[in-house]
Amino acid sequence: MSDAVALVTGGASGIGAAVVDALAKRGYTVGCLDRNPAPNVEHAVVVDISDGRAVDAAVAQLRERLGPVSVVVNSAGHYEMVPVADISPEAWRTMLRVHLGGLVNVARSCLPDLLETRGTLVAITSELAVGGGDGDAHYAAAKGAVIGLVRSLAAEVAARGVRVNAVAPGPTDTPLLAADNPCRTPQYLASLPLRRLTTPQEVARCVEYLVCDATFSVGDVVNVNAGAVI
Repeated sequence: MSDAVALVTGGASGIGAAVVDALAKRGYTVGCLDRNPAPNVEHAVVVDISDGRAVDAAVAQLRERLGPVSVVVNSAGHYEMVPVADISPEAWRTMLRVHLGGLVNVARSCLPDLLETRGTLVAITSELAVGGGDGDAHYAAAKGAVIGLVRSLAAEVAARGVRVNAVAPGPTDTPLLAADNPCRTPQYLASLPLRRLTTPQEVARCVEYLVCDATFSVGDVVNVNAGAVI
């Protein structure tokens, strides 16, 4: 894979950083889009993926530097817990703009490369998209929309050699999960069959599998959630 290029959004920390490491070990040259600086990635561009024009420019910059992208992993995201009655219209728009809009922007910008290289796209969604959650309505709705887009895009481009899939992590031990999040309490952890949070590396290994080995997977959503949703 020494000549293959992977693009990871949200690669500065958490799941995205673990994916960067996993794909680099597989021999990919990895580029990163993140709204924060990514000192862990040599080829990184600071960009808000909810800004379509900025994404186009950032992808073009990485393409010129590295060549066409054959793997895209969309991991950038935003999370907050708010009771549904207290979610403001702007908070709804922000959540959808980052998760659904961000994936639309990244997929649109990278699709010509993926078609050229017969590549693959993996989107990070969430177990909350499947099971919902108390205080997570806007996040769950946005992540559910991601699954709908993944399956529709997969159906559209599979015959042209591009595989599109998703990974749905459960609560994962990353900076996105605040120290006071209920998912970190002993009571919640005791409710999980594995009695612990998912690690970023476990999610990254699943992404790596979909990218490198799952050559017959199209439109799949793979759960990595310690049994939070069965």
